Amino acid sequence: MSKALLRSTVMLAVAAGIAASPVQAGAATHQPPSEGAQFVKLDHPQPVHEAARTEAVEFFWYDCSHSELLEQPLQTWAEKHRADVVLRRVPGIWPGSRDESAQRGHARLYYTLERLGLVERLQASVFRSVHDDKVDLLTEATATGWAARHGVDEQRFREAYRSAEVRQSVDDAAAQFVRYGVNELPTVVVQGEYRTSPSRAGGVDRMPEVLDYLVQQEQLGKH
Repeated sequence: MSKALLRSTVMLAVAAGIAASPVQAGAATHQPPSEGAQFVKLDHPQPVHEAARTEAVEFFWYDCSHSELLEQPLQTWAEKHRADVVLRRVPGIWPGSRDESAQRGHARLYYTLERLGLVERLQASVFRSVHDDKVDLLTEATATGWAARHGVDEQRFREAYRSAEVRQSVDDAAAQFVRYGVNELPTVVVQGEYRTSPSRAGGVDRMPEVLDYLVQQEQLGKH
């Protein structure tokens, strides 16, 4: 994590948030999450993409260890809420950061997999390859080789990777990062209005509990 400014910043934020605020961790109090502590309200609420269900938007980065740790708990949480919550993923691109170029490379891989309908099957594999195997997936050549090794048709992958739609999605991801006021990875925004992250929730393992609360509050507000 120390090799990149962004990852160092995220690690420090998480460490400081957990160490300095036992109330945020919630281990002893068991109080419900509260605004300003476990979550914050966006200064500028964002429109949601689906009216029928509550929207949860995850901002993540394949090279972020906390994003990797959140992947399975978040997927389990989303499965539990399949009837009333839609999970939308956005690869984090921090404009102007030292890691922006790498984040754009990973975002292009993500949107290629999304275009091919392969995110659910290969998302965890990308994290493992980046973190455990130290695979460079930042270029078309390395990403295509990786995809081929995972049973993806090489020509279809290249066509999607080079598509205008994928390039536009990457640019949109960078714009969304700014609009949602993201300052930590991973971050999850509920219904375009409430934002939480590991340093606020009290760690990755506390994120589902905070998300449950935010979804409940949002749905109660509809009645």
